[in-house]
Amino acid sequence: MKMAIHGNVLVDPKRKRTFPCCHVSAIFLFSAAFLIASAFVVTEYRERFLELHFVDHLPNTRPKACEAECRPQGAEALPKGIAKITSDLEMRPLWGHHTKKMSTYLLAMAVGIKQKESVNKIVQKFLPHNFVVMLFHYDGILDEWRDLEWCGLAIHVSAVKQTKWWFAKRFLHPDIVYEYEYIFLWDEDLGVENFHVEKYLSIIKKEGLEISQPALDPEVSEVHHDFTARESKLQVHRKINKMISGRRKCDDNSTAPPCTGFVEMMAPVFSKASWRCVWHMIQNDLVHAWGLDFQLGYCAQGDRTKNIGIVDAEYIAHYGLPTLGGSSPNKTSAGTPIDQNKTLSNEEVVASPSNQTDARTEVRKQSYVELEIFKNRWKRAVKDDGCWNDPFQQPPQESKSQ
Repeated sequence: MKMAIHGNVLVDPKRKRTFPCCHVSAIFLFSAAFLIASAFVVTEYRERFLELHFVDHLPNTRPKACEAECRPQGAEALPKGIAKITSDLEMRPLWGHHTKKMSTYLLAMAVGIKQKESVNKIVQKFLPHNFVVMLFHYDGILDEWRDLEWCGLAIHVSAVKQTKWWFAKRFLHPDIVYEYEYIFLWDEDLGVENFHVEKYLSIIKKEGLEISQPALDPEVSEVHHDFTARESKLQVHRKINKMISGRRKCDDNSTAPPCTGFVEMMAPVFSKASWRCVWHMIQNDLVHAWGLDFQLGYCAQGDRTKNIGIVDAEYIAHYGLPTLGGSSPNKTSAGTPIDQNKTLSNEEVVASPSNQTDARTEVRKQSYVELEIFKNRWKRAVKDDGCWNDPFQQPPQESKSQ
C-alpha cells in the first residue's frame, strides 16, 4: 500500500478522499436533529401560548373581512359551513334514502288519556295537511295510545303533571321548530267539528295574522273573554264593540287587550317569527302562563290591532275540562272572566273561589299567584330597561277605560 508523506505526517490517499463525505453526512444528521427538535420546541411553546391566551399575539393570517363576521355562540371554533344552528322534528330512517316531504306546520298539544277521543279527532284533522304532531303526555300514559293508527307518526314526550307551557318552553325552542311556518299550540278539550285546517291556514295567510285563534262557539264553549267569541257574520274580527267585564267599553278606538290584539291560551296559533318572541317571554318557572295573553301583542311583528285576530269562519268549541288538576264540582259551561288589570291582595291570591280543597282548586290558586309574579316581573323589566321603548304606551284616559 502506498503512503503519501506530508511533512512528518503519513496520509493514506484513500482515507483523504473519504473525509469530505463524512463531514457532509455529519452536517446533514446534525441539521435534521436540529429541525426536529425545533419543531417540538415550537409546538410546546405554542400550546403554552394557547393555554395562557397569548395566541392573539401570534401572527394572524385571517383576512380582515373575517374579523367582522358573526358566528353562532359555541360554534366559533368550527368552519362556518359545518355549523347548523337550527333543527326540526322530522323523523329520519335508520337506513335508506329519506323520501318523506318536509312538514310545513306543527301541532303541539298537552294530552291525557282521559281525552283520548277528542285528541284523536283533532289529530286526524291536522295530519293530512303536512303537519308534524307532537303530544305532551302530562299523565305519563303512552301505551294506551298505540291502538290509534297515527300513533307512530306523532312525537310523544312524557312528563307527569306538567303543563302545556312547561313542555313548550323546554321542547319548542325557536331554533328547533324553525322549519315550521305556523305553530298550533292547543289544549286537548277542543271540539273541531266546524274547523277545517286548510281553510284556516288560507285565511290567516291572506289576512297577515301573525298570532290568531279560531273563534269559540259561544253556544257550547267556555268563553273567558268576549273578544274570542264567534261573530257569525264575519270571516275575521280584530276588535269588538261592546261593554265587557269590569265596565270597560270596547269600540273601534280601542288599542289594547282584551278589546283588540288578544287571543286566549287554549288554542293559539303563532307564526314562526311571533313564536320566537313568545318563547322568550314564557317564564321558565311560571308553568301556567297566566298574564302572557295580555302581552302577546309585543310579539305581533308590528301593529297588534292588525296582526292579531280571531278567525270566525273557522271556529271550535272549548269545553273547559280541568283535566290536569282533576274534576271541578258544579262546573258550568261559561267561565268567569279573569281581570288581568286588577291587582290582587294577598288574601285574594290565596283564597279559593270555594272552600273545596281538590287539586283543581290548588291549580287555580297557583295560577293567580303566577299571574301576580308575571305582572310584577313585567313592570320591573320595563323600569330597569332604559333602552326599551313601549310601542303600545297608552294615554292615561285610554288605559283606564279598557
